[in-house]
Amino acid sequence: MLILTPSKVKFAGTAGIKFEALEEHSSVLSLKNRFWVQNHIKGVHACGMALLAETATGSVIGMNVPDSCIPLLKSMTVEYLKVAKGDLKGVATLDEEQRRLIRESEKGELVVPVKITDSEGKEPIRATMLWAWIPRTRKAKAE
Repeated sequence: MLILTPSKVKFAGTAGIKFEALEEHSSVLSLKNRFWVQNHIKGVHACGMALLAETATGSVIGMNVPDSCIPLLKSMTVEYLKVAKGDLKGVATLDEEQRRLIRESEKGELVVPVKITDSEGKEPIRATMLWAWIPRTRKAKAE
């Protein structure tokens, strides 16, 4: 299990992302709408919203990846739907089948569901995060 906290992922800590809850099946994180993460219209910057989605999904992946593996974000797709109002909350989840796949496979990839909501309960973005996991050390190729 690799716990990806803001102290390990420095950019998340710099932005002010906080962990509200972290379990093997879900993570709940928050990002306050403070001046250092704001855009030109006083909402959370687009990169801050994407960072929250990445950190929420990465932390729940990290809770399930064996110590012999390392998680890697393979791709992210973010659709910006509306201006975020106030603070943000990110919730990422893994179902039992996804958790089993991670535990039983030396390497693989999967899309981790994440929901980002603002202080009005609306979703300012829709994000898709594709995570992979690979062995920490590569096996030598047979000749």
